[in-house]
Amino acid sequence: MSKKTGVVYLPLHYGHAPQWLIKRMKALADAMLKIMYREEGASGILRKLSSPLWFQAFGCVLGFDWHSSGLTTVVCGVLKDTLRFEEHGVEVAGGKGRSALKAQTDIEKICETLSLPEHKVNELKYSSRMAAKVDTAAIQCNYPIYHHTVFISERGEWCIIQQGLNVEERLARRYHWLGTQVESFVCTPHSGIAAPRLEARVLDMTAKESEEARRVAVDLVRGRPENLISSIRLLSGQHVLDSWVESSQPTETYFSFEMPRRLDWSIFKKLHDIQPRD
Repeated sequence: MSKKTGVVYLPLHYGHAPQWLIKRMKALADAMLKIMYREEGASGILRKLSSPLWFQAFGCVLGFDWHSSGLTTVVCGVLKDTLRFEEHGVEVAGGKGRSALKAQTDIEKICETLSLPEHKVNELKYSSRMAAKVDTAAIQCNYPIYHHTVFISERGEWCIIQQGLNVEERLARRYHWLGTQVESFVCTPHSGIAAPRLEARVLDMTAKESEEARRVAVDLVRGRPENLISSIRLLSGQHVLDSWVESSQPTETYFSFEMPRRLDWSIFKKLHDIQPRD
């Protein structure tokens, strides 16, 4: 059965939400989530938050502008200030900008409050790092991540909501993850993605269609670094036969991606020493 999909228009808006609105949003979110916790438990709250369309509708019900990228950051900020284990069974780590960089520390504090075992703490921290890394490096669509929040239940379950920003186009792109649904961090791991449009030029290494590309990438890293470096340098200056043959028909050019002019070759050698399996 195919999943429901949709497009949400998220233009970039500057400024801050007024405090009178934030105060009302917190009060309403508190009441709604208490009812949800009583009826569906903490797992139910995480499941709802992992749906891009439900999250968007939730932000609208709280009173925020429906078509603003700020809905993501404001609603997550409201939830971080509102959610408590005693009343909702969920708390929040991370946030926007510098707060996103504190997600690891927040996770440690939350886990200490819950007295979760060390392996669960490490699992949550790893999930946070991997989700941020995947949506930054494995998916390259010119929407760098600037917002990262981790929702943690009283049992150590998790949901992640993060957002990328395309400054030139003034658009945002939101990623949702649900821990109980993640079978692989690098193959279709998202519970949903909210985007203003389908981008034509995207490198998505998490797609099922990219399975062979992922395998080849690992093979290249596991091989001799000298061979990989030599191949990259060769491709950078390579000519094709058409370059030397006059043609009356112009060659149709498809999307192309350029290698960075400068590469840190020591990274390739470090990766080779690790010998990654996937």
